[in-house]
Amino acid sequence: MSSSSPYLIRPMQPADLAEVLRIQAACFTELVPESEASLAAKLQAAPEHCWVAEGTSTAGLVAYLFALPWRAESPPPLDALECVLPEQPDCLYLHDLSVDPRARGTGLAQALVQRFLARLEASGLDRACLIAVQNSAAFWGRWGFLPSPLGPDLAAKLRSYGPNVDYLERRMGVALSI
Repeated sequence: MSSSSPYLIRPMQPADLAEVLRIQAACFTELVPESEASLAAKLQAAPEHCWVAEGTSTAGLVAYLFALPWRAESPPPLDALECVLPEQPDCLYLHDLSVDPRARGTGLAQALVQRFLARLEASGLDRACLIAVQNSAAFWGRWGFLPSPLGPDLAAKLRSYGPNVDYLERRMGVALSI
């Protein structure tokens, strides 16, 4: 975001989780939101891959992103109380991006995804993966995420993420269509 933006993107802190839960509850309508313990475990496992956006003139958070270095064929389970990063990750997994409904259309999703893609490039990993929930595959397609083939184990895991989900992958060097 430019220096004149009314929002500041910064690393997520444990004290942010109450606001993250509020935003998550406002955004997820087709799946049960994750618990504070589960989100805290993800933040503790990979704090350098989790960010929040807060208003510079108003109090409170308005968006967040969780990412984890992970194994593409085995996305992290939802609402797990522990998060142990794999020893040899092969992707940067974008676990959750949510923007408070009152801040939609402000460019925060774009700013957070750009932060994520910069971290992907710096990580040395050659791909990013995510599970697009609530019919969001078209949004992610603009960022170069494409459907990935599903083996039986991955297809079974996807069912726990609710209806209308897609497993998407983005390789480094893919052109954006935003």
